[in-house]
Amino acid sequence: MKKVLVSSLLLLVLVLVITGCSAPAAEEPAVENPAAEEPAAEEPAAEEAEEGLKIAIVTSPSGVDDGSFNEDNYNGILSFIEKYPDATVTPVNETTGDVAAAVQAVADVVADYDVIVTPGFQFAGISEIAVNNPEKKFILVDADPAPVGDQTVFDNIYAMTFAEEESGFFAGITAALESEAGRVAVVNGIAFPSNVNYQWGFESGVNYANKHYGTQAEVVELPSYAGTDVTGADVGGNYVGDFADPATGKVVANALLAEGVDTVFVAAGFSGMGVFTAAMEDGETDIIGCDVDQFDDGQYADGNVILTSVLKNMAINVERQLTAIQEGSFQGANETLRADSDSTGYVSGEGRQQLGQETLSTLEEVYELVRKGEIVPSANFNGFTPEDFPGL
Repeated sequence: MKKVLVSSLLLLVLVLVITGCSAPAAEEPAVENPAAEEPAAEEPAAEEAEEGLKIAIVTSPSGVDDGSFNEDNYNGILSFIEKYPDATVTPVNETTGDVAAAVQAVADVVADYDVIVTPGFQFAGISEIAVNNPEKKFILVDADPAPVGDQTVFDNIYAMTFAEEESGFFAGITAALESEAGRVAVVNGIAFPSNVNYQWGFESGVNYANKHYGTQAEVVELPSYAGTDVTGADVGGNYVGDFADPATGKVVANALLAEGVDTVFVAAGFSGMGVFTAAMEDGETDIIGCDVDQFDDGQYADGNVILTSVLKNMAINVERQLTAIQEGSFQGANETLRADSDSTGYVSGEGRQQLGQETLSTLEEVYELVRKGEIVPSANFNGFTPEDFPGL
């Protein structure tokens, strides 16, 4: 199902990069639940200390309204506050894009909050801060904490990573089944492990569909945009090199469209908005969204470019950990979350996707195989390749 050409309505002018440099973090006003009453002016300071959890979320330059990764984490906090209206949240936007600055942004605010949520691989270095502030709780998303000496698990850090390769696999199955041209691609932001997981999972899904469902889809890569992962290895793919550069995202997308690609999986943060725009202008290109349901982002005057979105359900897991802190059952851990805990998946709800019934039935079938562990798609460091993985 292809869309009609129309001028794009999409490009917002919000920049998002993926960590910071050396400037201090910009701290936004705390967000409180409207139901929470303000304390009386004459109430002593000691009373205020008895109030609900003070939460900070420190993000990359895209902030908490990026429509994707950061926003999903933020929504998990907001859901928690709906249930515990005395709690507050303060978004802290690290604006420079450097890993060291991301960690410094956490150090700058740690004294002022009970819990700090840090979405992104760039925050792995908060371990030292956690060791020096044992009374604080940290929720680290998309990374395991960096070791401190021999210690790799910390009592006050819950670190969640996701099997993005599972969601990428669902995107690859979808692209192979829905593409009319048989030429598909994935556009990523930066070759952090989570993004490479999406890429290799996608390639695994295309290969699986070609082998088991009679498709003949080809994954198209542009050598000039190949990614280099955290070990320095060339991982191929189509990497914008930034999560906050929609202009380059559009350049990469147009180059892929010129190669005959008609279905693109976009895992590039705000840079992906450029891919959406290219698809809208082209009118013949379908998009698979990432991390969250991006159906609304795909809407334009004459239709919607989104086939479906694949999910990394961060919000429910952030809320789970905040609830554990509130109830006193929090435990530090490093966990990889998968389909068996509803942490990966895809959008199948009516009105939020445009998939054919055959594709929906196939996705339901392979989802169950992934959930049971009978299919294990390739990921950056799981030892498998998109051409050779369990279940293929």
